[in-house]
Amino acid sequence: MWQDPIVKETRELRKKYAEQFKNDSDVIFEDTRKRQEKSGRKRFSFPARKPKFKRTKLGTDTISHGNQSG
Repeated sequence: MWQDPIVKETRELRKKYAEQFKNDSDVIFEDTRKRQEKSGRKRFSFPARKPKFKRTKLGTDTISHGNQSG
C-alpha cells in the first residue's frame, strides 16, 4: 500500500515528540503552551459560536436556521 512520505515523516516526528513526555497529553499541552508564549507570536481567540442545534421540549434536536420567517 502506498504511503505519503510527508504524512509518514509527520507521524514519526509526532511520535518522537510525544515519547519525550511519556505520551502524557497534559505535559505535552503544557510544553506547547510554553513554546507558544516563548515564540512571541500573536495568538488569536475567537468568540464562541451559537450552536446549530437547539433542544426542544421533547429532548430531540432541531437545526436552527437563524431568523427565518414563514
